[in-house]
This record gives sequence, structure tokens and C-alpha cells, in this order.
Amino acid sequence: QVKLVESGGGSVEAGGSLEISCIIFGYTRSRYYMAWFRQAPGKEREGVAAIDSDASTSYLDSVKGRFTIHKDVIKNTLYLQMNSLKPEDTAMYYCAAEYPSERRTPYGGSWQDIWRYTYWGQGTQVTVSS
Repeated sequence: QVKLVESGGGSVEAGGSLEISCIIFGYTRSRYYMAWFRQAPGKEREGVAAIDSDASTSYLDSVKGRFTIHKDVIKNTLYLQMNSLKPEDTAMYYCAAEYPSERRTPYGGSWQDIWRYTYWGQGTQVTVSS
């Protein structure tokens, strides 16, 4: 069983920086797809950034150039470095994981599809004040 635990959220002023992390517990596989999602009150959950086991990354347009996703393989931890934060970045941030070996056929949809991911963390709150 895989368990994801996020941490590092908090309150920051606009223009500031914050790094959130997600520790992956349990048996994991060499091939994976991991992502950060966020959900603001009254809004749908949206994909923010994703990374695969080849270290290829994808980003939501509104965070490109400001956010960086990376994974420390030794620590088995996923990170999201967030710079130049804006009030509209305020949300609960969740990490998510998919292991292709658990599927009968490869997933052919988008990295932003919520249903792609089997494992989810409990979330960490990020609040950006103006």
C-alpha cells in the first residue's frame, strides 16, 4: 500500500516563496507518474505540475516560470517549489501518484486528469495574502 503525506504549507505574502513536499511511503515502482493538484474553495481541483520517472515535467500555464516540481529519489519525496506567489495560488495542495505497472493498458489521457491517479495525499494548505 502506498501512502502520500504532504507538508510545508503555510501563509506567505504575495511575491514570496514556499516549498511543499510529499513523502511517499510503502512499496513503490521504478516507473511512476506524480503530480501536484490544488483546489480552492468553490473551485474544481486542477493539476498544477507533474513529473514522470524520466524526469519529464508538465505545468499549468499560470504557474510556468514560477513553480518547479522535482523528486528526490533517495528520499522518495516529491517537492513543489513555488516562487512569486500570487493570491490566486491560495488553495489546498495535494500530491498524487500513478504507477503504470498497476494498469492493464497504458493511460492515454492528460496528466491533469484527476482519475488518472490512484494514490492521493491529505493535502497541505497554501495561503497567499495580498
